[in-house]
Order: sequence, then structure tokens, then C-alpha cells
Amino acid sequence: MNASFETGEKRLTRMALVRKRFARNKLAVAGLVILVAMFVLAFVGPFFGKHSWDSLDFFSLLQPPSKEHFFGTSQIGGDVYALTLRGLQKSLIIGILVAIFSTGLAAIAGGFAGFYGGKVDRSVMWIIDALLVLPSFLIIAVMSPWFRGRTWLIFVVLLAAFGWMITARIVRSATMSLRERDFVRAAIYMGIPARKIVFRHLLPNVASILIIDATLNVGGTILSETGLSYLGFGVQPPDVSLGSLIAEGTASALTYPWLFMFAGAALVLTVLAVSFVGDGLRDAFDPGSAMGKKL
Repeated sequence: MNASFETGEKRLTRMALVRKRFARNKLAVAGLVILVAMFVLAFVGPFFGKHSWDSLDFFSLLQPPSKEHFFGTSQIGGDVYALTLRGLQKSLIIGILVAIFSTGLAAIAGGFAGFYGGKVDRSVMWIIDALLVLPSFLIIAVMSPWFRGRTWLIFVVLLAAFGWMITARIVRSATMSLRERDFVRAAIYMGIPARKIVFRHLLPNVASILIIDATLNVGGTILSETGLSYLGFGVQPPDVSLGSLIAEGTASALTYPWLFMFAGAALVLTVLAVSFVGDGLRDAFDPGSAMGKKL
């Protein structure tokens, strides 16, 4: 009973310390505020617009920002405000889903490889090494005609399938070190199933790594999705993402800047905010880092 209380107290103390370090990092706090604002804008902002993202106003082609169209209109009369928020929604959802799936896969693969060792470890490492040498961008580009017209969730699966390997290596190394600890050995001697040891004892001890990785993966995935969509390999019409909007507005960026700048600004702010939050979490969890020592 006392041991349980002490463990809970230590956890609370550590989390309080992490929150304190994070709160002292001004860039991290600013990033969190911006990120929350982008989420609110993406999912609440459309209710304040006068047009939906898939509606067209044929009497207002390439019109600058106005009271009727907050961000102006596109070449075919689409409301840029609604389109930008729809693209931001799609990019955020894809980024979060890929981060969750890839980090979860990395945790499971790295955790079991590090715990079991032997053939399991060699098999997992062979898969990781094989995927690392494959040109993921080209593979997704080649496969894009196949999922054109299908659900965009296939695109999420492809991005997640090529985004978990490095984290799995880190988790594997940490797990191999943790399995020699007394609490893990005691669990093994007590006959606790391997899956419970991995999920209840090993992975919680690498939770900080997984949290930081998942956060940074959101920004990396949004950039990857934007690049693929910009080249026509990502989210397909009639749906939109920030990448497809930037691609459509690039040619007219100088003459009709509102076609490009709002989607571009949303992309830059979102990725920077995620990066600041990820760096802040890393420094908060790791007191040995350069910023962590200052905090």
C-alpha cells in the first residue's frame, strides 16, 4: 500500500516538474497557444463563414478578400476561406492519425523486439532495415493512381507504414536495457505474460520518448502530406488539403496572392507550432538537454 502511494506520488511529482519546465519554455508555450488556435480555427472557423468549401460563386471569380468572401475567391469561384479551413482540417487530421499509428506501431515492434531478442529481434530489425532503404516517397507516388478516387485513409496508412522505423529502433534499445531491471525480472519469474510485461512495465517507461516522437511526427507528416499533395500524389480532388491549395495558388501567387498566402501561412504556423511544442516536451522530459538545464 505504501509502495503504491509512493509510486503515485513520484509520478505526480515528475509530471508536475515536466509541466513546470514546459511552462518556462516561452517558445513551447507560444507554440501550444498557436496550435490550439489553429485547431479552433480549422474546426470552429467554418461555422462563421458564409460559404461552404464545396460551393461555387460563379459571379465572383478571383475576387480579393471582402465581407462576403473573407479570404477572396478562387479561379472557379470557390471561397478561399472555407477551402483553407477545409485543407487545414484535412492536414491536421492526417498528421494526427499518422503520428498515432506510426508511434503505436513503433512502440509495439520495438517493445517486443527488445524484450524477446533472438529471432523476434532479428526479424523485426530485418523489416526495419528493409523499409529504411526503400524510397517511400517514390512508392507512395507510384501507388497514388491506385488509391485515387478511394478513401484518403489509404494515404494515411501508407504514410504511417513508412514513418515508424527510427522510433522502433530507439524503443528497442531502451527496452533491451529495461528488461535487465529487477522489476522486469521479477515479473518474468512470477509468470506474467510477455504482452503484459511489455505494455504494463516496459512501454510506460519509454512513454516520454513516444510522446515527443508522436508530437514531432505530426509536423513531419503535415509536411510530407503537403509535398505529396502539391505534386498531385496526396489528397485527391474534389477534396482539398493545404498542399493541393498551395499547388493551385502557386502559379498566381504574384497576381492573386490570396490564393497562395493563406494556405501557406496556415502551413508555416502549424508546422512551427508543432515543432516548438515537440522541442518543449523534449526539454521538459529530458533535464540533461541544453534547454532543460536552463529550465
